[in-house]
Amino acid sequence: MQRRLPVYLLLDTSGSMMGEPLASVQNGLDVLKSALMQNPQALETAYVSIIEFDKDAKQTLPLTEVMSFTPPQLTLGSTTSLGAALTLLAQCIKAEVRQNTPEQKGDWKPLIFIMTDGMPTDSIEPGIQALNSVPHGMIIGCAAGPQAQEDTLRRITEVVVKLDTIDRSTMEKFFQWVSASIGVSSQKIDLTGVDLTNVKELPAPPAGVNLVV
Repeated sequence: MQRRLPVYLLLDTSGSMMGEPLASVQNGLDVLKSALMQNPQALETAYVSIIEFDKDAKQTLPLTEVMSFTPPQLTLGSTTSLGAALTLLAQCIKAEVRQNTPEQKGDWKPLIFIMTDGMPTDSIEPGIQALNSVPHGMIIGCAAGPQAQEDTLRRITEVVVKLDTIDRSTMEKFFQWVSASIGVSSQKIDLTGVDLTNVKELPAPPAGVNLVV
């Protein structure tokens, strides 16, 4: 049985994403799909899931191979339940990611991207605890736009990027970078059999996507 690289995208669809921001993320998912389809390593190993969060969290795309990946239609909500999204992510990893057994190797550790444009409206601590209780690989936080709080994402991960704006052009660059990061991870697994472990292994972010240090 082939070992998969699970990729989870947690996307903020709260009320502050109304209009161009949400449309730009929707277009960005199409860009991601197109880019992954052109990457042989990603086609071979990557499986993608999408979790949206607003007043609650919902998995709108279960873990799906790239060839069958069709971006869901994002729906706008109200508040920003990031904590609930982290808890749901942990539940999805438990249910979908195959673990190692004495008989066979399980999947690779999940690669996780979390994008939000503001402050969470629920407590994220239970979600962080739930996520830390399951095996996972690198987590990349994305603080999208001027109102996003990178400090909140830093409580979840040390790897945080900041988007200057949430317009179509910047989102296209961000999701192209997500695709490149998935490709690099897939390639490293193919060549060395080791997950990404360090931010230095990620591709350099493009202009408008700034690594927070």
